[in-house]
Formats: sequence, structure tokens, C-alpha cells
Amino acid sequence: MGTNVEFLFGLLLFAAAGVAMILGGLLLGKLIRPKAPQSEKGAAYECGEPAVGSGWVQYDLRFYVVALVFVIFDVEIMLLWPWAVVFKQGGAAALWDLLFFFGVIVVGFLFLWRFGYLDWVRSVSGQVPRNEDDQN
Repeated sequence: MGTNVEFLFGLLLFAAAGVAMILGGLLLGKLIRPKAPQSEKGAAYECGEPAVGSGWVQYDLRFYVVALVFVIFDVEIMLLWPWAVVFKQGGAAALWDLLFFFGVIVVGFLFLWRFGYLDWVRSVSGQVPRNEDDQN
């Protein structure tokens, strides 16, 4: 029972010291830094260029799809190397497990490819042009 109390006390002491260090650094910075308010300091910095328009821009979904596909395959490659090293003694069973895992990823990739989610510019052929005079 005594070791649990000591462990809890040490954990709380560690957390309190961490919070105190963070708050102490912020307070010390607020007290030491010079105070020279200007309107330019509140403006967004865009690599030396003046900001034009709002920063809230709706990006195309394809940017996110490409990023997610990259992350999925990157994680897969990171998993395949240790798997091959550890399971090289596993023989055929380890190989079938590896092929099943890779197959699931490939099926997802083929789904994205088949329905055009990986196309950077989607084709609009076969779609009915939208007429603004229509009041459906």
C-alpha cells in the first residue's frame, strides 16, 4: 500500500513540476519581452507577401485522398519490412498472412482507382451539363 501512495505522489509531483515549468516560462516571457503594439504585428505573415482574401479556403477533396493513400502505403511499407524480418522463419503461413494483408490494401487501392478517386482531373464526359436557366 505504501508503494502505491509513493508512486501516486511522485506522479503528481512530476505533473505539477511540468505544469509549473510551462507556466513559469510563459509568465517570464510576458514579463521580459518588450511591449510595442503595432497593427502589423497582428497581421498574418505569408512569406513576405501581403495577405489577400480569407485564409478559409475550401480545398478539393482530391488533395486529401492523395495524402491518405500516401499515408496508407507508407505505413504498409513500414509494416512489411519488420514483418519480413521477424516471420522469415514462419515459412508459407507467414507468407500467406503477408499476402492477405497486402491484398486487402490492394483491393482498397483498386476501388479508388476504378471509381476515379486517384484521377487528378476527373472527366466530365457523360455528365449532363448544368443549365442555370433550369428551375428544377
